[in-house]
Amino acid sequence: MSFKVLLQLLGGVGMLIYGIKVMGDSLQNLAGDRLRRLIAKLTGTPIKGVIVGTAVTTIIQSSSATTVMVVSFVHAGLMTLYQAFGVIMGANIGTTVTAQIMAFKITDIAYLCVLIGAFLFLMSKTKRQREIGAGLAGFGILFIGMHIMGDSMSFLKGRDDLFMPFRHHPIWAVFAGTAVTMVIQSSSATVGLTMAMASQGFMPLNVAIAFILGDNIGTTITAVLASLGGNRSAKQAAACHVMFNVLGTLIMLPLLPWYSKLIALTASDISRQVANAHTFFNVANTLIFLPFVKPYVNLIRRIVPDDGVVKVYGPAFLDRNLISASPAAALDALKKEMVRMGYFAKSMLEGCRGAIVKWSDSSAADVLNTEKIVNELTHEIVRYGTELGQKGLSSDLSFLLNSCINGVGDIERMGDHSTNLVEMYQYMRDHNLKFTESAMKEFEEMFSLVYEAVSKSIEALDKEDLCLAGEVMELEDRVDEMEKRLRARHIDRLNHGKCSPGAGVVFIDILSNLERVGDHAHNLACVVMDMAKVRGQEVCEA
Repeated sequence: MSFKVLLQLLGGVGMLIYGIKVMGDSLQNLAGDRLRRLIAKLTGTPIKGVIVGTAVTTIIQSSSATTVMVVSFVHAGLMTLYQAFGVIMGANIGTTVTAQIMAFKITDIAYLCVLIGAFLFLMSKTKRQREIGAGLAGFGILFIGMHIMGDSMSFLKGRDDLFMPFRHHPIWAVFAGTAVTMVIQSSSATVGLTMAMASQGFMPLNVAIAFILGDNIGTTITAVLASLGGNRSAKQAAACHVMFNVLGTLIMLPLLPWYSKLIALTASDISRQVANAHTFFNVANTLIFLPFVKPYVNLIRRIVPDDGVVKVYGPAFLDRNLISASPAAALDALKKEMVRMGYFAKSMLEGCRGAIVKWSDSSAADVLNTEKIVNELTHEIVRYGTELGQKGLSSDLSFLLNSCINGVGDIERMGDHSTNLVEMYQYMRDHNLKFTESAMKEFEEMFSLVYEAVSKSIEALDKEDLCLAGEVMELEDRVDEMEKRLRARHIDRLNHGKCSPGAGVVFIDILSNLERVGDHAHNLACVVMDMAKVRGQEVCEA
């Protein structure tokens, strides 16, 4: 092989990988928030997991990206291992769609696709049209890469001896397919390379199928790498993927002579035969494993034992692998981290009641300790959001990201106001100040209303519930009215000498801080309204 031919071959592989990536990225951007909602609808049923995994991989044109998402979801606790295995099986099926597309002989049309796609990308004024143009160009580049790879392999003609070891020992072809996929990090590129060699007559069908089996094993390296920085659950998800493909290959290898004959009957063109072998294997492997999902998951847990239960105070959902794998899924992870932060802020508010009503130093200490967690989460979420915002999001995702980041600021301010309340308690304790019985009842009345608004705002954010958001809006109006009423009452008590001036000033400050917490709960409800706007939901659905 000359250096020029080697460059041509590598260039063809590079164009194929680039075409798949561009096409997948554009499809994912066009899918936008719909992809996030599709993933969010996962249930505990493996069949539904298979359907979702197949659909998502078909949309983003990358089983590696899907499995990285799965590993990240399991690591973050968004998905159980039981659910994850269904999606992994679906991802294996979904990636075969790319192979079926590559089996078409449309090189001449491919150049036209690149031309039209480039024109749309450069000349269109809307982001959607530019994404369509990029996807069309990527589609064309994919086939041009396939054509270049095929032409570069003409030097193999008459060199059947190179594949002789693979003919007699298919296991070596499996190893070769595994190694190639691990190196180039793209199972679709390996399938395309196999098709190119087979279509030129350099590789018989049984050897090509063995290469494809190895390709299925090699693609699991991405999930393994993604799991290295994760917890034990993430490693279990990666192990699920590896063992699923390895066991499927071990089942198929003894049947390879008969399987090759069966595949030969499915089409006259060997490229289509290779694509069919890829599809049929992954569908068959899924059907074999589907009845045994629970025992298989239990086996994985015995091989890779569970971690002990560890309480997480740092970010739990912000997996940076998701930013590249799926910006929509990364935004969903950010929202979940934001909700988690909201529950910490809610616990701080609850601690304020314990400090002021029960005169509890331990409650005050808990509030101050939790403030550190909220501040850390604020920093991490904003940094994560900044990285995500640099990924060229769709207009809907960008709008939601900005809204969520603003909401994170509101939650952080809730925590600040709780800290202020604790500092007021400490001032009262140090100066031996007490509220009157009437003032304490008014504090509890005001606190209960604000606490209800905060609780409902966080729940509305968690469930994206427009009705709850509307209730928060109403509660915030009541908080404003109550703050004015209680302030007037307290000033009247001060004027009549029923309350000490020191305690009176603290009480007014407490009312002011609680009213501001109500304002931030209102702002969180507005974030839910923004989410409803993107979904096209205009009214509360009772």
